[in-house]
Parts: sequence; structure tokens; C-alpha cells
Amino acid sequence: MTKSEYLISSSHLELADTRLKKSERLKNVGQPIQLPGKALGIEVVGNTAWIAENTTVARSIDLVSGKTTKLYRGHQGPVSALALWHTDSRQILITGSWDKTIKLWDANTKDLISSTDAHSDFVKSLLVIPSANLLVSGSSDKLIRFWNLHVEQQPLQSAGSLSSHTRPVECLSSRVSENGDVELCTGDTMGIIRLWTLTYDDRRWTSSLKAEFNHHRTKISDLYLGSGQLWTASSDETVQVRNLYEAEKKPIPQPIQHSTAVRCLLPLYLTDLQEPYIMTGSGDFMRVYDVSSVDEPELLNEIDAHWHDITHIRLWMRELIDEKTKQKSVEPWIITTSLDSTIRRWRLSDLLVPKPKSTEPPASISPPQAKPGFSMSLEEEQELDELLDSD
Repeated sequence: MTKSEYLISSSHLELADTRLKKSERLKNVGQPIQLPGKALGIEVVGNTAWIAENTTVARSIDLVSGKTTKLYRGHQGPVSALALWHTDSRQILITGSWDKTIKLWDANTKDLISSTDAHSDFVKSLLVIPSANLLVSGSSDKLIRFWNLHVEQQPLQSAGSLSSHTRPVECLSSRVSENGDVELCTGDTMGIIRLWTLTYDDRRWTSSLKAEFNHHRTKISDLYLGSGQLWTASSDETVQVRNLYEAEKKPIPQPIQHSTAVRCLLPLYLTDLQEPYIMTGSGDFMRVYDVSSVDEPELLNEIDAHWHDITHIRLWMRELIDEKTKQKSVEPWIITTSLDSTIRRWRLSDLLVPKPKSTEPPASISPPQAKPGFSMSLEEEQELDELLDSD
């Protein structure tokens, strides 16, 4: 063993010991739900979370009990993205995978509706635009594809594509104006963000470039489009916002700096809650900012939330029923997922109250390991590192 190999091995042992100690300290923090694998995607509706896992399955989980309610089996590789589509008659789960397919499932019965060979490389992102009955997919093949959503289609039929990105497309977001105009925002692993106007004609979608942004130095890990603003998170350790429709002379807000790559964010005022807060996931920590003034965001709280990197943050409008009166109510909670293979549940009102900061330093980031028993090629293992680890 060379000296460098010995130092690396020692470092890995120290890191493993640090994470083991931290996992014990945080084992009951955030009401954790243990998963068999790592969550590569999540959607929350009502009291149910749908999870895309690196174990080749998607699952639905009752967020109140923490129990798995359904498993969707059929992919031949990690399920890397998912979305939900609500029709008049049923709820459709849409999943994308490293096996390069997109599958549609009846969310209630688990029946497979269709399977489509969608891309020439891993499917990285999925987005449903309900009012347009449009599914958008992004991939490691650098393409963005459009699919008209009709349940009776076997399989999905392509309705157009975009080929302007030169790196894998990680992130998708959209907005539909009051007059029905559709805007699509796309972000790739090079840090390039593009805003498109979509037009539908003769069953095909075409796009025209409206704006391009290159204010991040590297990979776009999350983005949100709405209310005239574009919020983005990046591996360059920043969260940034751009006002899309204001005069160019107005100063651009300063980046919100973090100490490590930012994997995810949640602007609460772009959700149904419409509160002036954003939440970010950087390393093991979740941070809460008051953005009443976008130009001067205020850090309200920093939560040592997981013992490995946080990968997603979602709003959960928890549905409650009073046992005595049977009255229904809703309480806002926050859901986080992590490379520590847990989902954690946080009451929003608790997160808005600052707590003393932990004196223990955060653990370093290490490449995640594939789940035992699932065999991947060297190429797939390298892609999993790129998908889950910091650039």
C-alpha cells in the first residue's frame, strides 16, 4: 500500500466513524422514516409521499404512519425521477429510470399503463404541466423531450424535443400564464439555465429561447420558476434569484453563500403556503431564510438535520382529523430526504424558531455506496456518484 492509499483509507475510516456517531446522535431527530435505499426523487400529495429509489422501485409512503403502502416494480435500473398526473378518473404515477424508460402506473392499483423507451441514456428529470397535458423529460443524453399525456397511448408518443444543452439536464420547472402561455425552465450540469416559451401546434410542441442565464459556475441542482422570479441552487455553493420581468438597471441580488454544494431548495412563497421563507439543503444542514426582502435575506435557523447530504426538501400540508369533532384541518410540515436513506418530518412552525447551533462540526462529504445486492457496471457506479455526490 502506498502512502497516499494509506492516507485515503485512514480518512475513510475516520469519516465512517464520524458518520456512525452522528447517525446515533440524530437517530430520532425529525421523526425519521428509514428507507431500504436512497431517495432520488420525491413528490408529496396529501399525506402520501411517492419516492423514486436507487433500488429499482418506486414506493408510496403514508407520511403519518411512516409505512410503505405500495411498491411499483418493473424498472431494470435505479428509479431516478418521478412525477404525478391527475386525470378526471384516476391518479397516474410517472417514473423515469437509468434503464432509459418512462413508465406510467395507476397510482392506486399499481397497474402498469405503459412503458416507453424514452431516451438513449439515463432519465434524470420529469415534469408534468397539467393544464397542457404535457410531460417533459430530461436526460443524460442532453435532450429534453415532450410527450402528450393520454392514458390510452401504448406507449407514449414523442411530441417534440430540445437539443440545445451540451450537458445532462438535471432540473426542470415551468409556469403557465393566465392567458395559457407555457414557459419552461431547464438547467444542466454545466450550470447553464435556459428559459423557453412553448407553443403547441398540430400535436407537436415547439420552443423559442426567451432568456439564458450563466450566473452559476457549475451544476444546477434545483430550480423554481414563479411569480416573476427564478430561484436556483448549485454545486457552486450558492442559492441565487433572478427577477425576470423587472428593469435591467435594478441591482441583481447577491448570492446566498453556503459552505458546501447546495443540493436543494424550497421557496415557500412559490407554494400554496405563500410564506416569505426559503429553505436550503447544503451538506447535512437545512437552513431557513426570511426573504421578505429578497435583496437582504436573513438566516433564521440552521438545523443539523441528517448525517449525510440532504437531497430534497418538500412542503407537506399535513391533513389532520380531530378524533372528537371529526373536523379536518391542515398543518404545514417540511419533508427532507437524504443520502442517509431516511425521510424526516419537521413541523414548519418549529423550524422558524432559531435554536442554539450545534458545537459539533459537520461531517465531510463522501461518495455514497450502492445498495448491497444490486449489481451495477463500472459506468453505472460512476454515474451514481455523479448523480448523488457533489461535483
